[in-house]
Amino acid sequence: MGSMPVLDRFDADRPVLGMIHLPPLPGAPGFDGNRNAVRERALADAHRLETSGVDGIVLENFGDAPFHPESVPKHVVAEMTATAAALRREVDLPMGINVLRNDAEAALSIAAAVDADFVRVNVHVGTAATDQGVLEGQAHETIRLRERLEADVAVLADVHVKHATPVGETAIERAAEETVERGRADGVLVSGTGTGAATALEDVRRVSSAVPDAPVLVGSGVTAETADDFLEAGADALVVGTALKEDGETTNPVDSSRVDAVVTAARNAYSSDT
Repeated sequence: MGSMPVLDRFDADRPVLGMIHLPPLPGAPGFDGNRNAVRERALADAHRLETSGVDGIVLENFGDAPFHPESVPKHVVAEMTATAAALRREVDLPMGINVLRNDAEAALSIAAAVDADFVRVNVHVGTAATDQGVLEGQAHETIRLRERLEADVAVLADVHVKHATPVGETAIERAAEETVERGRADGVLVSGTGTGAATALEDVRRVSSAVPDAPVLVGSGVTAETADDFLEAGADALVVGTALKEDGETTNPVDSSRVDAVVTAARNAYSSDT
């Protein structure tokens, strides 16, 4: 089943997507024993993001470190599905799913079950050395699973993903081309070295030039001060997490004033271009 162009799922031409970083889930170190608190926190963050004007949200099991390299346990899939379903009932925004570290099968399955719009896959093609070990892209499995599930879910894939080092000397342009042309990703993400780390503007330019027909999203380090720079460099969308949190701390709740600042900066940048 083909997937509609990913940017068509959003009302804005160059959308701002807000991250919902879940606290530790059951079974992970740090879980406080309260499942309801996990969902309440996710819903509270989602409502703040929605009322402050983001164009979409991304649900991620950020608190589950140390992460399972590829396949997460079934209880993680169950918890994330329950939370994602709650968000779909209460928040009227396009939603994406990312299951860390690299469980594209779980992410796609959750997205199909709750009628989410897209998934983020950290290593879709190629090989990366990470703190979870060496991860290999499973594009052949992910894209075929989408067909089997008849899921209208876009696949967004990282290029030279954060918290990782590509195995082999692959220029970021070539990696982007492989991800789109051979991996059949619907869009690509460019990020910095880690969560909250600034993405290099030159990387955005290089990837945007390499895959002119595919959406390019910035996946880390966006702030109210840099949003216009990324859009000017060729980004089609911004995925923002840390900059939207209280005191700029990734694990803190969403701060509505910070969301408003980033969204306003992105809108102003777009208006000035047009």
